[in-house]
Amino acid sequence: MKSMRNNTYTQIHIQMVFAVQNRGSLILDTWRERLYKYMIAIIQNNRHKVLAIGGTVDHVHILIGMRPSQSLSDLMQQVKGCSSKWINENRLANGWFSWQEGYGAFSYSKDEIPTIIRYIENQAEHHKQQDMVDEYKMMLEESEVEYDEQKIFKQVE
Repeated sequence: MKSMRNNTYTQIHIQMVFAVQNRGSLILDTWRERLYKYMIAIIQNNRHKVLAIGGTVDHVHILIGMRPSQSLSDLMQQVKGCSSKWINENRLANGWFSWQEGYGAFSYSKDEIPTIIRYIENQAEHHKQQDMVDEYKMMLEESEVEYDEQKIFKQVE
């Protein structure tokens, strides 16, 4: 008997955005690329395709081609959980590292992908001009996603 998955065809592009707890500036240049490679491996091990990954000292953007065999929440739990454990086990951050609760996820059509890839690849330059929280609010508003102002990525306390 054939599996239903063998006859499933999809094109699902998702950009995920998530921040360091309290938006701490903990993701250092000295290990950022290693973190990205680790996250890419998690995503690829779950059979999704990474199209772009980038960020700054306090947050990460990942654009993927997603397979429907896994929920987005399960994938994000693995990416955030495994990567924070890896950071802590390797003592990469100055102190205890954790990701802030929650994330943003935005879908895109195929023709938007090149623009989103450029945007993600140029995060450092982009954030010289715009704060991460302002950027995130803009993404939510452009996508017409309702949000609670009190639950947006928290400022450093």
